[in-house]
Amino acid sequence: MSTLDQILKEKQRVSEALALIDVEREELSGQLSELETTERVLVRYTTGTRAKKAASVTPPATKAAAPASFGRGRTAVAKSAGGRHQALTLGDRVLALATGKTQREITTACEGARPNHVGVVIARHKRAGRIEERDGKLYATTQSSAR
Repeated sequence: MSTLDQILKEKQRVSEALALIDVEREELSGQLSELETTERVLVRYTTGTRAKKAASVTPPATKAAAPASFGRGRTAVAKSAGGRHQALTLGDRVLALATGKTQREITTACEGARPNHVGVVIARHKRAGRIEERDGKLYATTQSSAR
């Protein structure tokens, strides 16, 4: 057997091995996609503590194709008297912070919320009469004076 024949056989063997690896990679990629989808569904529908997402091992193309989450999540969690966790809405947080603070101070205190969302909530509370502005500072009105 000549050297050229040996090279051609080795090249053929390596090509077949690469083809098998490509097929296995595609299968694993599909399984990973299914697991990520299942994880998102479980996170959405389970109650209790959400598991932190592990370090990303997916390639950037796969990660960009899958949405990070579904729906709107709550921004803060407070503990009620019954011991169960109850999520506070951004509107509730803004109303609780309106104690003589400026809009900028309230926006800074609402970590995780976008400034324009805080501004929209403040404007909505002003229109409803739940917050009033005096000397550039925001104050929550009492329930009896709101009516």
